[in-house]
Amino acid sequence: MYSITANDLKTKGAALFSKALSNELEVTITVRGKPTYVIMPIEQYHHYRESELLAALAETQADIAGGRIFKDTVAEHIKRVKPACLH
Repeated sequence: MYSITANDLKTKGAALFSKALSNELEVTITVRGKPTYVIMPIEQYHHYRESELLAALAETQADIAGGRIFKDTVAEHIKRVKPACLH
């Protein structure tokens, strides 16, 4: 993965992104030598988000199919989860 330093970003601006993303799907921005941020084209970001949402949907469907759900009122839900929040 291509890497850009925070200092290069300050001095050269966003033009670095176009150059870096011309051959890569993602670019890392390092701060003090540590990878801190990732820049990617918006289409790639949307792809990642869609994948995350599909995974969450599959997990939810598996919970429903496995009977791991609760049909509570708000008051019942709070009563059920409140003891867990106290630990």
